[in-house]
Amino acid sequence: MPDRRTLLTGTAALAASLACPAPGFAAAPDVVVIGAGAAGIAAAREIRAAGRSVIVLEARGRVGGRTLTDATLGTPFEAGAVFIHWAERNPWTQIAAELGVPTASESWRGSFRLFQNGRPMADDDRARRRAAFREVDRRLESADLGSRDSSIAELLAGLGPGAAPIASSGLLLSIGEEAARISAQDYQRLWAGEDRIVPSGYGNLVARYGEGLDIRLNQPVETIRWDGPGVAVTTRAGTISARACIVTVPVGVLKAGSIRFVPELPERTGAALAGIGMGALTKIAVALPRARLGLDPDTSYLEAGDPGRLMNIDLFPGGGDIAIGYCGGDFARALSQAGPEAARAAVVDMLADMIGGAVRGLAGAVSFPAWWTDPFARGSYSVCLPGHAGAREALAEPIAERIWIAGEATAGGGAMTVGGAVLAGRAAARATVARIKA
Repeated sequence: MPDRRTLLTGTAALAASLACPAPGFAAAPDVVVIGAGAAGIAAAREIRAAGRSVIVLEARGRVGGRTLTDATLGTPFEAGAVFIHWAERNPWTQIAAELGVPTASESWRGSFRLFQNGRPMADDDRARRRAAFREVDRRLESADLGSRDSSIAELLAGLGPGAAPIASSGLLLSIGEEAARISAQDYQRLWAGEDRIVPSGYGNLVARYGEGLDIRLNQPVETIRWDGPGVAVTTRAGTISARACIVTVPVGVLKAGSIRFVPELPERTGAALAGIGMGALTKIAVALPRARLGLDPDTSYLEAGDPGRLMNIDLFPGGGDIAIGYCGGDFARALSQAGPEAARAAVVDMLADMIGGAVRGLAGAVSFPAWWTDPFARGSYSVCLPGHAGAREALAEPIAERIWIAGEATAGGGAMTVGGAVLAGRAAARATVARIKA
């Protein structure tokens, strides 16, 4: 299920305040890191700790990548990643402790209601739904996939035409992708463990971790040349040369061809990119005055009448005047392409069916990050396609010992998480430093 937690403080302005937006390139560093999300920040810190010079180029006007604590509606919410997954070994647990940022166990104490086409779901339908969801984990845990990497949809097909779509639909709110496009082998190896949250904002924590680094904002990379002894990276501010480069932009950006490589990426790297897609987990936040509606805070409503239009709506998390809708897969893609007002209307219309038409006159502004159409993300996080479970490892392989691609997409069992991005960024940085020393 999507996140349900309390956000106490946080502001997106913090992200911009911790970075250096200097436009020019005065000196050539040892390493250029492309992207100031979790992987890029972690890589840069590791390189600097090894005594090497590093510049980070970030396309956005803020740091943090797909983590963002958004306070534009007055009540802060996590527009991107929320959980410190598998917290027992997640590097963010230690990072938060070192920075003096409290974390908390994720414990949902509010109420949850299930709806079918705007009406409370009948008890027998709820029971069938719970049974179908239990089959997802049971089949994935017990399946001996061997060398055959099927999709999760294939794995669940034996449940029958009634239960299979219901079981698959739950993945829309966790992976953000249709079950037919998810590698069962890749999903099976994802790490599990305790989830923790950052009450002051996960996005704020990631931004703070970037403090003190040489990060150049508003510098989308246009070209990376690697036909010489090192690399030459071009942005609109000019070209900077370095001995090596770590590319931490999302897979969606690389697949879109937003960065031109000269010469082109090796065939093996291109094949790895072709085997990884991007999910479309999407959040739509709408300002909504709780007092005027008289509803309890921390209430979660799930509209599950149509598996193809599944949406969970958290009402008034932490008592704030906000409703946050979550959806994924092709439904989320369609809303992202339709734009903020269409996404707002989808949330408001569903709420009107659930709690009454008064909500239409009370709903306010919308905040809609729409990662799927964001040119610097092109999706929420990476998903291995069926038949391509080995793509993550192939993508992490160095290119001519001077270019490394790193991020959550290359994190193996830690994929799809901010913690995995840090681990991948650090690993790439260590390999880069070792190569420079050689």
